[in-house]
Amino acid sequence: MTSLDSRAFRNALGEFATGVAIVTTQVEGQDPIGITVNSFSSVSLDPPLVLWCLDKGSDRLSSFEQCNGFTINILAAEQRDLSNRLSRSGQAGLEDIPIGEGVNGCPYLAEALANFECSIEARHDAGDHIIMVGRVLAFNQPSAETPLIYHRGAYCSLAS
Repeated sequence: MTSLDSRAFRNALGEFATGVAIVTTQVEGQDPIGITVNSFSSVSLDPPLVLWCLDKGSDRLSSFEQCNGFTINILAAEQRDLSNRLSRSGQAGLEDIPIGEGVNGCPYLAEALANFECSIEARHDAGDHIIMVGRVLAFNQPSAETPLIYHRGAYCSLAS
């Protein structure tokens, strides 16, 4: 960054509390993978579009550049360990995680609060990230548990 203090900028961005999601995909001939994100957003209802952002330095970049689709899985508060696991470099595998196969051919997390099964609509270069836009083909909301929340660089709970 040229004129901004990058640490102060990141801290200011951390004031925006977000949910936590795991994005999963399957590339032909490879094992299914996932990555933890908090950069999920709805884009449009008609057509149904969502987006998330992937760091260009991610060890999963190649898979998400090759895939034809992805699934966004919204995490419950009880899934903190899963979030931590799939946020680490080199820890992309979905072994021992209950999954199903979505209409887009990608895995979905069976125990997530909600799943959004998407085809790739667009990929946009954006600084040090790629914006991944997906067209929602199907969605599921199997749970009404409390969501996992991230704020100021840490997990937190919703006040009741």
